[in-house]
Amino acid sequence: MKHLTAVLLLTLPTLALPASADIPEIVAARAEGQTIHVTLAHPDTGWDHYADGWEVVDGDGASLGLRVLAHPHVTEQPFTRSLRLETQLPEGPVLVRARCNVDGWGETLVPVAR
Repeated sequence: MKHLTAVLLLTLPTLALPASADIPEIVAARAEGQTIHVTLAHPDTGWDHYADGWEVVDGDGASLGLRVLAHPHVTEQPFTRSLRLETQLPEGPVLVRARCNVDGWGETLVPVAR
């Protein structure tokens, strides 16, 4: 019984820890001319943790545009926002990556459908 109690005492504190790396999930990304529409899902909890932006990059990783999300979307999940780029889309791949104000940029790059 002592062994079981020790295991429970060591395990329970780790069960209560919040999940880390809550990078926004890019549900969809599509282009309509020079406008990029991106749908994100993220467990926004309020101003303390929310998806705060997404970026459009070319195949070399050069930024084509940044969409800053100015507030949390706690009750609107998933949500779609758009960005009109200043230039025409390049011929090669166009990708999107997302970030949140706690965990930063995600590593996943999602192709933009054309």
